[in-house]
Amino acid sequence: MNGNGQQLFNLLPALYRVKDRQLAQSLNLPTTTEIPQGPLESLLMVISEQLQIIAQDLNQLYDDQFIETCAPWVISYIGDLIGYQPVNGVAPSVGSPRAEVAHTIAFRRRKGTILVLEQLARDVTGWGAHAAEFFKFLTTTQYMKHIRPDNLGTPDLRDWKPGEYLGTAFDTTAHNVDLRRIAVERGRYNIQNVGILLWTLNAYSLTKSPCSPSPANTVEGSAQCFRFSPLGADMPLFNNPITQGANITVAAQPINVPDRLPRRVLCEDIQSGAAASYYGESKSLGLYLNGTFVNPYQIQVCDLSGADGEWANLPAKGSPYAAAIDPKLGRIALPPSAATPQVSASFYYGFSGDMGGGEYPRADSFALPDEPFVVLVPDTYPTVHAALNALAGQGVVEITDSGSYSEPSGLTVNVNAHGRIEIRAADECRPTLALGAEITVTGGADSRCDINGLVITYPPTVSSSPLPTALIHVTGTGNELIYLGLTHCTLVPGWSLTAEGDPEYSNEPGVVVEASGMQLVVQKSICGGIRVQDVATATISDSMVDASAPTNPAYASLDGTGTGGSLTLQSCTVIGKLHAKVLNLSDSMVRAQLAPADTWKAALWADLKQQGCVKFSYLPSGSVTPRQFECVEEGQGSPEPLFSSLRYGDPDYGKLLPGTDDAIRRGAQDGGEMGAFHFLLSPLRETDLLVRMREYLPVGLEFGVFYAT
Repeated sequence: MNGNGQQLFNLLPALYRVKDRQLAQSLNLPTTTEIPQGPLESLLMVISEQLQIIAQDLNQLYDDQFIETCAPWVISYIGDLIGYQPVNGVAPSVGSPRAEVAHTIAFRRRKGTILVLEQLARDVTGWGAHAAEFFKFLTTTQYMKHIRPDNLGTPDLRDWKPGEYLGTAFDTTAHNVDLRRIAVERGRYNIQNVGILLWTLNAYSLTKSPCSPSPANTVEGSAQCFRFSPLGADMPLFNNPITQGANITVAAQPINVPDRLPRRVLCEDIQSGAAASYYGESKSLGLYLNGTFVNPYQIQVCDLSGADGEWANLPAKGSPYAAAIDPKLGRIALPPSAATPQVSASFYYGFSGDMGGGEYPRADSFALPDEPFVVLVPDTYPTVHAALNALAGQGVVEITDSGSYSEPSGLTVNVNAHGRIEIRAADECRPTLALGAEITVTGGADSRCDINGLVITYPPTVSSSPLPTALIHVTGTGNELIYLGLTHCTLVPGWSLTAEGDPEYSNEPGVVVEASGMQLVVQKSICGGIRVQDVATATISDSMVDASAPTNPAYASLDGTGTGGSLTLQSCTVIGKLHAKVLNLSDSMVRAQLAPADTWKAALWADLKQQGCVKFSYLPSGSVTPRQFECVEEGQGSPEPLFSSLRYGDPDYGKLLPGTDDAIRRGAQDGGEMGAFHFLLSPLRETDLLVRMREYLPVGLEFGVFYAT
């Protein structure tokens, strides 16, 4: 009997309690306790249960008055009571309706202030954000009773900061009135205008990554030159933003947003020594020589532009500085020395999203998370080749850092029958695998192979040996492999990059599949062209397939012209021509065209038009496809995608410009953008931002959204 029922029973006179138990004994009533329960005691127990239900309901009615403790079904009613406007909730910080309604109540107390607008922009989009009141930067004739000493008609030319930030989100110079409307015509500087500036690129880390030596280092007696990029190309360094906290109380500064790291800013910061904000271990940038961290007072920041062998401002022998750094180009120069040191760096680079590998969480994508046999590189074996030999056809090779690993003879992956091999970077690591020959994958019956988190490249060599077939080659004869998975990988388009960032081998494929009946699955990856024989299949999602030019074959059979196996593309951006037996295309973009005297029937060509489906995608002109639904086809007067860059290695690689027509930028099935970065749902974040801004903007003001990156 429950406690409340027992209490009620004990309140009865003893005479009735004794008679009730005597009656229970005489009738031999069943009971679960040592003392039998009579009819009266059982009745009180039922009454007690109902009283408890009423009490719980009364308690819940009290809890339902507060957003922190209310039942889930009450959240929408409280939201409606306070005028909460629901949003898509793409960013994690607005994914909880309960938290969103609670924040709305808190924000109402600060409604109309610029810091609330900045916090809303940051939380709703999940991007770096800054809100600017443009009337503060108008050139005005000042009233003598209200002097604004900081509002100068012209910038102080003795101070470099106004010029450094001129035209950026942190521009503080005075401007004439801009009469264009901020919301429609993108005008900025006017009394009623508030600007919401967004940084849509993210800063991704590389920890103690080996720097690439320049080819000019072969000249004896010259300065030793390196690049931060493990692929040996110029790249801008980014700032690792310092958070403003859960509640923004001070407006964002350049150090609070993920943006390119300017030379002058880094130079001033390094002169602060131990108090530096950008340079230091666990900060935006750190340089190591022979494994030893370089003191900031030994760093010189300068312009190292110029062709290899002719960099400007190279340090001379006997220089008081240990190294010169150019954050704009991602270059390092050391004074001439007899011994070449090992140069590594921890730094941040810019990119749009979690794709192609990086030091972001990937553990959920591991194919063999609980595999008992895991071989570690370099902890147990120094090379991937040695680790694969130790596996003996089954298990995991895991690389535990973000280093560069050279495999001059390539790799041979041979999976046991009914077995599975996974070659992966450890979670939050991004190693680079430099091949001297291809990765050959074979296996027994019902075997599988996975590659996760690696950047794979084929640096240019001076040897006369023939080029490999591809970076990854699944051979055909006697090969019974049924599955090859590439997840969060980068197979460098063009195999490797020049110092300027151009592809070295622009028409060479990244993957070749000869095995019959095999399935190729590519997810969240960047890859060059793909060759798949007609009785194999390929499924690609949230990825870039980049053949380096629209006229190059991005997907075809082994000869680069014939019919490739059945292809499924989900949220992909493809640069190059496609020829598949069966085509299923959704939320994707194909940027391709025929070359002069091309033998292809069309730049996008499916043999079987009765099978498959093409929907919510951008297609090249004259495409031969199965039935289409809500697609945009290239042509005169038709919308076309506007890319920030299509050169791999650029921070905004594959990113659509905000000015792209909504038929493409909001043309996916769920209202997101077509292409590889559909998973970011950028247009939906913008819609959420517009909803929030209209709710909190002071009366009489207008706002506009601007993109700093």
